[in-house]
Formats: sequence, C-alpha cells, structure tokens
Amino acid sequence: DHARHMTHVGEMMVEGKAPDYQIMDQNKLHAVADRVGVEREGKNDEEVFEELVKLAKEDLTRFEGAHEKPFHWLSRSILEDRVSKLEACNIMPRGVFGTISENIAQTHVGMDADPVNLVFQGLKTSVADFGSEHIATDLSDIIFGTPKPVVSEANLGVLDKDYVNIAVHGHNPILSEMIVKAAREMKPDAEKVGAKGIKVSGICCTGNEVLMRQGVPVLTNFSSQELPIMTGALDAMVVDIQCIMPGIRAVAECFHTRIITTSVNVKIPGAYHVDFVEDRAVDKAHEVINLALAAFKERNSDRISIPEIKHKVVAGFSLEALMDIFSAVNADNPIKVLTDAIDSGELRGVVLLAGCNNLKRIHDNNHLEMAKELAKNNVFMVTTGCAAGAYAKAGMMTWEAVEEYAGDGLKAFLGRLNEANKLEEKLPLVFHMGSCVDNSRAYDLMTAMARQWGVDTPKVPYAASAPEAMSEKAVAIGSWCVTLGMPTHVGVYPYITGSDLVNGIALQIADDVYGGYFMWEEDPHKAVEKILYALDDRTWKLKVHRQAMEKYETESISAGW
Repeated sequence: DHARHMTHVGEMMVEGKAPDYQIMDQNKLHAVADRVGVEREGKNDEEVFEELVKLAKEDLTRFEGAHEKPFHWLSRSILEDRVSKLEACNIMPRGVFGTISENIAQTHVGMDADPVNLVFQGLKTSVADFGSEHIATDLSDIIFGTPKPVVSEANLGVLDKDYVNIAVHGHNPILSEMIVKAAREMKPDAEKVGAKGIKVSGICCTGNEVLMRQGVPVLTNFSSQELPIMTGALDAMVVDIQCIMPGIRAVAECFHTRIITTSVNVKIPGAYHVDFVEDRAVDKAHEVINLALAAFKERNSDRISIPEIKHKVVAGFSLEALMDIFSAVNADNPIKVLTDAIDSGELRGVVLLAGCNNLKRIHDNNHLEMAKELAKNNVFMVTTGCAAGAYAKAGMMTWEAVEEYAGDGLKAFLGRLNEANKLEEKLPLVFHMGSCVDNSRAYDLMTAMARQWGVDTPKVPYAASAPEAMSEKAVAIGSWCVTLGMPTHVGVYPYITGSDLVNGIALQIADDVYGGYFMWEEDPHKAVEKILYALDDRTWKLKVHRQAMEKYETESISAGW
C-alpha cells in the first residue's frame, strides 16, 4: 500500500497534477534507473522518472503466471543467486497485487489444505512485499531526498509549552513532509495565537521519515503513542496510515488535543478528518495546522506536564550515507571497510534490529537489552522502525553510548571512521536507517557485503532481530528476511508453534532451502547468544572456504555449503 501510494504520487507528478512535489535527488534517480534497467541515454530527468514510475506500476499490477515477465524492481535489487533460488522454488512473484490476490484466494475456505504449499505461498507474498518496500524507499528518496546524517533529539522532552506542538504519526512521508514545510511557513500565524512558533515532532515511522530527511525530533514509538497527549502540551496529532491506535481518540477527549485523520482508509470516530489530496498538498497541510492553532488557544496551562527527558540523536544513515562514511577509509571500495573489519575479527558481524513494540513485553526492554549486549560483543548494528525509536529515546544513537556500551572492536572501528571523516558529531552506537519500509536499505547493505565476498547472502555474517514483533507486516518482513538469507530472531512467540510441521519449517527446513531461518526467543540475553552463534558460524565458514580457495588457487569461494 505504501508503494502504491508513492507510485500514485509519482504518476500525478508526471501528469503535472501534483505541483507541490518534485524530483529532489537527481543522483538517486539516476542510480535507481541504472539498477532497474531504465535507459537514460538521450532523456532528461523527467522522462527517466516517468519510465521509473511506469515500471513501478507495472510491477505492482502485473498478473501472476509463469509466462509473465518477472518482478523487475525485485529481480534487479537482489543477487542473481537469490533470483535463481526463488525461481527454483516457484516463489518468484511476477506482480505484487496478483500475488496478494492469489494468496487471499488460496486461503479461502475450501481452497488449499496443504500446509507446506500455504507456507510457500506466504513466502512468495513476503518477497513481493520486499520488492514493494524497495519501490517505496527508492521513490521516496527521489521525491524527498536521500537521507544524510542529521542531529536531532528524542523523547517527550522535545515538546515545548511555548510552541504549538504537532505530532505526525503513521508511515507516509507524502503528508508529513508537507506538514513540516507548512509549519515552517506558518510561524507568523502561530505568533498571532500567542505561541513562539510551531514545533513538529514524530511518532512511529512517519516520525522516522521526517527525522531522517528534515531532522524533526522523535517523540516516541508505537506502544507509548498515547503519552504525548497526556503531557497536556500536544495540540494536534496528525495520523496517516499504519500503527495508529484507535484509543488515542479516547485519551484526547480528556485534553484539548485534536486527533486529525488524513486518509480515506484510516478513520477514527470522533476525530477530525482532513482529506489529504496530493494535488493540493500544501493547502491541505495548512488546513491541518490551522486546527492545531485553534487547539492551542484551548490549552489548560495547569494541566501541562512535560517530562524533562530528552536525548541527542544522530540519524540519517541511508545506505548511500553509510558508503560515504566508509569511503573516507577506502574510496575505491567502501564496503570493504566493513567486510575487512569482520574478516579481521574486529567485528562479529552485522545485525538489523527492526520492528514493533509488543504489549507482551516490557516496553522497549528487549530492544535496549539486546543492543547493549550486541554492542559489548562488537556487532555493527543498524535499525529501523519502532526499534529505532526505542534507541533514540534512550540516548543510544550517540557517541556517548559507544563509549558506555561498545566492545573494544566496535569502538575501534567506529573511532577509525570518525577520524577518517573528521567528524565533529561522532558516529552513534546504533545506525538509524529509516522507517519499516526502509528495511530494504538494510538488506541492500547485506547484498553489498555478499558481492564483496563473492558469495550468496546466506553466507554473510548478518542477522535480523524483531525483539518485540507485533504487526502483520512484521510477519511479511521477517519472512522475506529468512527467504533472502538472514537468520531472523523474533522476541515474541508467533502463532505457529502448535504445529510441529510448520514450526519445523520456520526453524530448520527454511535454513536447508533458503539459508535463512527463524529463532524464537523471548529472553533478550539468550537471543543475543543465538544471534552471535549464527554470525560466528558464517564468519568461520567464510574463513575456512577462503583458506581453501587460496590453497587450491580457485577463482571463487566454494558454492557448496
């Protein structure tokens, strides 16, 4: 759905119907075109963009069938070995909506009764989800700019009683980018109602989007999304899509806060609704902010209680930003900086810390405990989504956190990057790569490492963890992580353990077929032990096979493990 919306906006831009949006990153436009095979010779940027949007729409809407073209955006964004594996298992999607339709039909009453067949269809749908994520991330970067390192703040202390406070919440930068732009333009309007200005803060992945690109501070993540309202200082919470608790409206009734829905498929009874349309994006953003200005005048100053807790955040680490940082050490081959550190034993590997909060766990506890333990064991960590929100709020996206928690190897590695880049603001302990949809960036990092080593992704010392998984999309993301070669930890038991067959597929057979597999573990410290074993196993195999390659003077590492 996120990819569909981004593609729709791109199509409106091509047709001249979305005047408030434009191509902001020409370099990313060219890089994506080259990757997916769109010819640039003799074309201007608008023509290249038009072809990209057309290709995205084709990939989303193409019917299923072996005779149809492959999912182009997907097949050009992963290794050829992975494409071959997906084709061999008959789970290479042709189009996104066709795959979803096929899935829904297959699970209808009286349809497929073979659990193994259903699992394979689920994996096929998850891979289609990965392709969609890539479309959404790529188009977002082209339209809004590829994130670069930024310094901001996080936690409830970012609210300011002297300002009109607006929280943007959900997952869609199409709206939130316009809110940020309009808020900067409407400072005089805020001054007329007695405020010093307008302060925008973020919740969940919309917050991640505007943090990464605009430096907008982070308020909180999923499970604590009601708390900003309870400070009495939040004038409006503007929601778009995904992870919005209907209960925020009930909390807002106790305060002056306006809850403003903006999407036709996300409505809450009793909330204000501003139908956000792309052809009048800035006008609609002004309409939203005017509701916040009206709410500011209704504040009860006696009820304002803002916790004086906030932490510095260093974020904005797109894959391109990471490569820029590595290139200060090795300009010719930036990714080799990371792989060399693993080869030498300085780092144990890479872990993607992703995903939700879950009310079955203590809020953020699994996220924080695992990151501290992984840091101590010299693991390079990247993060997305609500996990990223947890680390931001706790001050773990700073160099101070490196000094407090990192092992000697990780500290030396990050210190070397700081020195090579002559950074005034030093690198953080955990690298924020973006919203949930930006897990595509994290997998691209794994793909780059695989290319450097000359192996397929299941041989790369790289694992994923969803310490507090909750959302349906976490099922899809976790499944494609496994299918595309990652050992994947989940910190809450999923609803499949009652079947020995299905549970066995997830924990073991998936490894035999795809090289990735699930690990269920609720205890964060035991989970880290399992992840470290997975990383060390792959690092050891890489070392042994590299020694064999050198001994027998072969041109590549053995493909036979």
